[in-house]
Amino acid sequence: MTTFSHGSEEELARLGCAPSRGARQPLVLIGGLGFGYTLAAATTALPQKGAQFVVAEQTAAIVEWNQTHLRELHPSLWEDERILIETVPVQDLIRENEESFAAILLDVDNGPWAFQDEANEALYSLDGLHAAKQALKTGGVLAIWSVRHDAGFEKNLRKAGFEVSCEKVPASKKGKQNRFHTIWLAKKGVYQSQAQRRSK
Repeated sequence: MTTFSHGSEEELARLGCAPSRGARQPLVLIGGLGFGYTLAAATTALPQKGAQFVVAEQTAAIVEWNQTHLRELHPSLWEDERILIETVPVQDLIRENEESFAAILLDVDNGPWAFQDEANEALYSLDGLHAAKQALKTGGVLAIWSVRHDAGFEKNLRKAGFEVSCEKVPASKKGKQNRFHTIWLAKKGVYQSQAQRRSK
């Protein structure tokens, strides 16, 4: 990821947050801060005041650089009171929450086969996918960024009981759009409003 090529990171947020656009108080968990493009896109995708964004970024220096030296990339982002930064592994927050998140956006590795940290392997295992599903509300979406497609991982998403779609998106919105990245959208069940649940 660079400050030039970040289109697919923004698409991760846009696609993952889209089902929650009409929700009053969606809670979104973002794994990995990077240069802040996924977070910024998520706050734009869900402008409602009741939305909350929890970012798990275990490297404190990345948080500090975003809020100081890189602040000009997203000038108003760090004034958004809906944002909470946790300097912990995202898998910790996934395990600690049950039926809490409207969306979980993961951009912590190059994909489910190329880990920045070996501990992240558990995120993409079948047990890790079950944990993510447990942390999502019904109708919630687990969105995962990858530099390329992985048929075996997509099979595991389905084994975990998700409804799965796969998107091929341009790596960048600038220049020649000849590089593409993969985003998996794994949905937990079907969202039902309170009115729909009462009618049953």
